[in-house]
Amino acid sequence: MSEQRFGEFVVVRREGHVAELVLDRPKAMNAVSSEMARSLAAACDALAADAAARVTVLTSSNDRAFCVGADLKERNSFTDAELVRQRPTARAAYTGVLELPMPTVAAVHGFALGGGFELALACDVIVADATAVVGLPEVSVGVIPGGGGTQLLPRRVGAARAAELVFTARRVEAAEARELGLVDLLAEDARTEALELAGRIAANSPVGLRAAKKAMRLGQGLDLRAGLEVEDAAWRSVAFSGDRAEGVAAFNEKRKPEWPGE
Repeated sequence: MSEQRFGEFVVVRREGHVAELVLDRPKAMNAVSSEMARSLAAACDALAADAAARVTVLTSSNDRAFCVGADLKERNSFTDAELVRQRPTARAAYTGVLELPMPTVAAVHGFALGGGFELALACDVIVADATAVVGLPEVSVGVIPGGGGTQLLPRRVGAARAAELVFTARRVEAAEARELGLVDLLAEDARTEALELAGRIAANSPVGLRAAKKAMRLGQGLDLRAGLEVEDAAWRSVAFSGDRAEGVAAFNEKRKPEWPGE
Protein backbone atom coordinates (compact mmCIF):
# COMPACT_ATOMS: atom_id res chain seq x y z
CA MET A 1 0.00 0.00 0.00
CA SER A 2 1.23 3.49 -0.85
CA GLU A 3 0.14 6.71 0.83
CA GLN A 4 0.28 10.32 -0.28
CA ARG A 5 -0.76 13.31 1.79
CA PHE A 6 -2.31 16.43 0.31
CA GLY A 7 -1.86 19.24 2.79
CA GLU A 8 -2.69 18.52 6.40
CA PHE A 9 -6.19 17.14 6.03
CA VAL A 10 -6.43 14.77 3.04
CA VAL A 11 -4.71 11.45 2.42
CA VAL A 12 -4.81 9.15 -0.61
CA ARG A 13 -3.97 5.50 -0.06
CA ARG A 14 -3.54 3.14 -2.98
CA GLU A 15 -3.74 -0.62 -2.79
CA GLY A 16 -3.77 -2.35 -6.14
CA HIS A 17 -6.25 -0.56 -8.34
CA VAL A 18 -8.33 0.86 -5.49
CA ALA A 19 -7.66 4.36 -4.19
CA GLU A 20 -8.91 5.43 -0.78
CA LEU A 21 -9.50 9.17 -0.47
CA VAL A 22 -9.43 9.87 3.26
CA LEU A 23 -10.91 12.98 4.90
CA ASP A 24 -8.42 13.45 7.71
CA ARG A 25 -9.34 16.39 9.90
CA PRO A 26 -10.58 14.38 12.87
CA LYS A 27 -10.39 17.12 15.51
CA ALA A 28 -12.96 19.15 13.54
CA MET A 29 -15.05 16.13 12.43
CA ASN A 30 -13.79 16.82 8.92
CA ALA A 31 -15.40 20.25 8.67
CA VAL A 32 -14.34 21.57 5.26
CA SER A 33 -12.13 24.61 5.76
CA SER A 34 -10.56 26.50 2.88
CA GLU A 35 -7.31 24.61 3.39
CA MET A 36 -9.08 21.26 3.40
CA ALA A 37 -11.07 22.21 0.29
CA ARG A 38 -7.86 23.05 -1.58
CA SER A 39 -6.32 19.76 -0.51
CA LEU A 40 -9.36 17.77 -1.55
CA ALA A 41 -9.39 19.41 -4.98
CA ALA A 42 -5.67 18.70 -5.41
CA ALA A 43 -6.12 15.07 -4.39
CA CYS A 44 -8.96 14.67 -6.90
CA ASP A 45 -6.85 16.21 -9.65
CA ALA A 46 -4.11 13.67 -8.92
CA LEU A 47 -6.56 10.76 -8.87
CA ALA A 48 -8.22 11.83 -12.11
CA ALA A 49 -4.83 11.70 -13.82
CA ASP A 50 -3.95 8.28 -12.36
CA ALA A 51 -4.82 5.65 -14.97
CA ALA A 52 -4.04 2.87 -12.48
CA ALA A 53 -6.86 3.94 -10.14
CA ARG A 54 -9.95 2.03 -11.24
CA VAL A 55 -12.15 2.88 -8.23
CA THR A 56 -12.00 5.56 -5.53
CA VAL A 57 -13.48 5.08 -2.05
CA LEU A 58 -14.18 8.22 -0.01
CA THR A 59 -13.70 7.59 3.72
CA SER A 60 -13.12 9.40 7.01
CA SER A 61 -10.49 9.03 9.72
CA ASN A 62 -12.94 10.28 12.38
CA ASP A 63 -14.85 7.73 14.45
CA ARG A 64 -17.91 9.99 14.88
CA ALA A 65 -18.33 11.65 11.51
CA PHE A 66 -17.85 11.21 7.81
CA CYS A 67 -17.95 15.00 7.41
CA VAL A 68 -20.04 17.67 9.10
CA GLY A 69 -19.90 20.08 6.15
CA ALA A 70 -18.49 23.56 5.82
CA ASP A 71 -16.29 24.95 8.58
CA LEU A 72 -18.78 27.44 10.02
CA LYS A 73 -16.24 28.74 12.54
CA GLU A 74 -14.04 29.80 9.65
CA ARG A 75 -17.02 31.14 7.71
CA ASN A 76 -18.06 33.26 10.72
CA SER A 77 -14.76 35.14 10.49
CA PHE A 78 -15.16 36.03 6.80
CA THR A 79 -16.08 39.42 5.47
CA ASP A 80 -18.52 39.40 2.57
CA ALA A 81 -15.62 39.91 0.17
CA GLU A 82 -13.70 37.00 1.67
CA LEU A 83 -16.75 34.75 1.38
CA VAL A 84 -17.05 35.61 -2.31
CA ARG A 85 -13.34 34.89 -2.87
CA GLN A 86 -13.61 31.57 -1.02
CA ARG A 87 -16.52 30.29 -3.10
CA PRO A 88 -14.47 28.92 -6.04
CA THR A 89 -12.19 27.12 -3.56
CA ALA A 90 -15.16 25.40 -1.95
CA ARG A 91 -16.76 24.53 -5.28
CA ALA A 92 -13.55 22.97 -6.56
CA ALA A 93 -13.57 20.46 -3.71
CA TYR A 94 -17.09 19.22 -4.41
CA THR A 95 -16.76 19.22 -8.19
CA GLY A 96 -13.41 17.46 -7.82
CA VAL A 97 -15.16 14.46 -6.26
CA LEU A 98 -18.15 14.69 -8.61
CA GLU A 99 -15.98 14.73 -11.72
CA LEU A 100 -13.67 11.87 -10.84
CA PRO A 101 -13.69 9.74 -14.01
CA MET A 102 -13.66 6.34 -12.30
CA PRO A 103 -16.45 4.81 -10.18
CA THR A 104 -16.61 6.27 -6.68
CA VAL A 105 -17.98 4.81 -3.44
CA ALA A 106 -18.63 6.80 -0.26
CA ALA A 107 -18.29 5.01 3.09
CA VAL A 108 -20.48 6.93 5.55
CA HIS A 109 -19.89 6.36 9.26
CA GLY A 110 -21.49 8.82 11.67
CA PHE A 111 -22.57 12.30 10.66
CA ALA A 112 -22.67 13.28 6.98
CA LEU A 113 -24.32 16.67 7.09
CA GLY A 114 -24.48 19.61 4.71
CA GLY A 115 -21.36 19.63 2.59
CA GLY A 116 -20.43 16.28 4.10
CA PHE A 117 -23.53 14.66 2.67
CA GLU A 118 -22.94 16.51 -0.60
CA LEU A 119 -19.51 14.86 -0.86
CA ALA A 120 -21.24 11.50 -0.47
CA LEU A 121 -23.91 12.46 -3.01
CA ALA A 122 -21.13 13.28 -5.47
CA CYS A 123 -20.15 9.60 -5.41
CA ASP A 124 -21.76 6.88 -7.51
CA VAL A 125 -22.65 4.57 -4.60
CA ILE A 126 -23.11 5.39 -0.92
CA VAL A 127 -22.46 2.68 1.67
CA ALA A 128 -23.47 3.48 5.25
CA ASP A 129 -23.51 1.72 8.60
CA ALA A 130 -25.92 1.94 11.53
CA THR A 131 -24.21 5.05 12.93
CA ALA A 132 -24.93 7.11 9.81
CA VAL A 133 -26.92 10.33 10.11
CA VAL A 134 -27.35 12.30 6.89
CA GLY A 135 -29.01 15.54 5.91
CA LEU A 136 -28.81 18.93 4.25
CA PRO A 137 -29.48 21.44 7.07
CA GLU A 138 -28.25 24.57 5.30
CA VAL A 139 -31.54 26.50 5.33
CA SER A 140 -31.45 26.32 9.14
CA VAL A 141 -28.38 28.58 9.09
CA GLY A 142 -29.60 30.92 6.37
CA VAL A 143 -28.00 29.46 3.25
CA ILE A 144 -28.75 26.66 0.78
CA PRO A 145 -26.94 23.43 -0.07
CA GLY A 146 -24.16 24.84 -2.24
CA GLY A 147 -21.96 21.82 -2.88
CA GLY A 148 -24.31 20.21 -5.38
CA GLY A 149 -27.06 19.17 -2.98
CA THR A 150 -29.97 20.97 -4.66
CA GLN A 151 -29.11 19.19 -7.91
CA LEU A 152 -27.81 15.81 -6.80
CA LEU A 153 -30.47 14.98 -4.20
CA PRO A 154 -33.49 15.41 -6.54
CA ARG A 155 -31.72 13.26 -9.12
CA ARG A 156 -31.32 10.56 -6.50
CA VAL A 157 -34.69 10.60 -4.71
CA GLY A 158 -37.03 12.76 -6.80
CA ALA A 159 -38.05 16.41 -6.56
CA ALA A 160 -40.72 16.19 -3.86
CA ARG A 161 -38.74 14.05 -1.46
CA ALA A 162 -35.66 16.22 -1.93
CA ALA A 163 -37.74 19.33 -1.30
CA GLU A 164 -39.08 17.95 1.98
CA LEU A 165 -35.57 17.09 3.16
CA VAL A 166 -34.00 20.39 2.14
CA PHE A 167 -36.86 22.59 3.36
CA THR A 168 -37.16 20.91 6.78
CA ALA A 169 -33.35 20.66 7.21
CA ARG A 170 -33.96 17.43 9.10
CA ARG A 171 -31.40 14.77 9.91
CA VAL A 172 -32.11 11.24 8.76
CA GLU A 173 -30.77 8.16 10.52
CA ALA A 174 -29.40 5.12 8.73
CA ALA A 175 -32.47 2.88 8.42
CA GLU A 176 -34.72 5.64 7.09
CA ALA A 177 -31.92 6.93 4.87
CA ARG A 178 -31.73 3.53 3.20
CA GLU A 179 -35.53 3.37 2.87
CA LEU A 180 -35.65 6.80 1.23
CA GLY A 181 -32.73 6.08 -1.10
CA LEU A 182 -30.40 8.61 0.52
CA VAL A 183 -27.86 5.81 0.88
CA ASP A 184 -27.63 2.66 -1.21
CA LEU A 185 -26.27 -0.07 1.04
CA LEU A 186 -26.32 -0.64 4.79
CA ALA A 187 -23.39 -2.56 6.20
CA GLU A 188 -22.01 -3.55 9.58
CA ASP A 189 -18.87 -1.59 8.77
CA ALA A 190 -19.19 1.01 6.02
CA ARG A 191 -15.51 1.32 5.18
CA THR A 192 -14.91 -2.43 5.00
CA GLU A 193 -17.97 -2.97 2.82
CA ALA A 194 -17.09 -0.03 0.56
CA LEU A 195 -13.55 -1.29 0.02
CA GLU A 196 -14.81 -4.80 -0.70
CA LEU A 197 -17.30 -3.41 -3.21
CA ALA A 198 -14.51 -1.34 -4.77
CA GLY A 199 -12.39 -4.48 -5.12
CA ARG A 200 -15.17 -6.23 -7.01
CA ILE A 201 -15.62 -3.22 -9.29
CA ALA A 202 -11.87 -2.90 -9.89
CA ALA A 203 -11.73 -6.43 -11.30
CA ASN A 204 -13.47 -5.09 -14.41
CA SER A 205 -12.12 -3.19 -17.38
CA PRO A 206 -10.88 0.29 -16.42
CA VAL A 207 -11.74 1.52 -19.91
CA GLY A 208 -15.22 0.05 -19.64
CA LEU A 209 -15.78 1.41 -16.14
CA ARG A 210 -14.89 4.97 -17.05
CA ALA A 211 -16.91 4.90 -20.26
CA ALA A 212 -19.95 3.46 -18.48
CA LYS A 213 -19.75 6.14 -15.79
CA LYS A 214 -19.43 8.88 -18.39
CA ALA A 215 -22.42 7.56 -20.33
CA MET A 216 -24.61 7.38 -17.22
CA ARG A 217 -23.59 10.83 -16.01
CA LEU A 218 -24.00 12.54 -19.40
CA GLY A 219 -27.26 10.75 -20.11
CA GLN A 220 -28.97 11.84 -16.89
CA GLY A 221 -31.84 14.18 -17.59
CA LEU A 222 -31.84 13.61 -21.34
CA ASP A 223 -34.79 12.10 -23.18
CA LEU A 224 -34.37 8.45 -24.11
CA ARG A 225 -33.39 9.04 -27.73
CA ALA A 226 -30.68 11.53 -26.77
CA GLY A 227 -29.51 9.28 -23.97
CA LEU A 228 -29.10 6.37 -26.35
CA GLU A 229 -26.91 8.56 -28.57
CA VAL A 230 -24.71 9.30 -25.53
CA GLU A 231 -24.53 5.56 -24.89
CA ASP A 232 -23.62 4.84 -28.51
CA ALA A 233 -20.79 7.36 -28.41
CA ALA A 234 -19.47 5.75 -25.22
CA TRP A 235 -19.73 2.30 -26.81
CA ARG A 236 -17.74 3.47 -29.82
CA SER A 237 -15.05 4.81 -27.50
CA VAL A 238 -14.45 1.34 -26.06
CA ALA A 239 -15.39 -0.99 -28.92
CA PHE A 240 -11.91 -0.97 -30.44
CA SER A 241 -9.92 -0.68 -27.22
CA GLY A 242 -7.28 -3.03 -25.94
CA ASP A 243 -9.52 -3.82 -22.99
CA ARG A 244 -12.32 -4.96 -25.27
CA ALA A 245 -9.97 -7.23 -27.21
CA GLU A 246 -8.54 -8.68 -24.00
CA GLY A 247 -11.98 -9.15 -22.45
CA VAL A 248 -13.30 -11.12 -25.41
CA ALA A 249 -10.12 -13.21 -25.62
CA ALA A 250 -10.15 -13.99 -21.91
CA PHE A 251 -13.81 -15.01 -22.06
CA ASN A 252 -13.17 -17.41 -24.93
CA GLU A 253 -10.01 -18.79 -23.31
CA LYS A 254 -11.79 -19.20 -19.94
CA ARG A 255 -9.26 -17.15 -17.98
CA LYS A 256 -9.17 -13.94 -16.01
CA PRO A 257 -8.50 -10.90 -18.17
CA GLU A 258 -5.33 -8.88 -17.79
CA TRP A 259 -6.59 -5.45 -18.67
CA PRO A 260 -4.20 -3.20 -20.61
CA GLY A 261 -6.28 -0.21 -19.54
CA GLU A 262 -6.38 1.35 -22.96
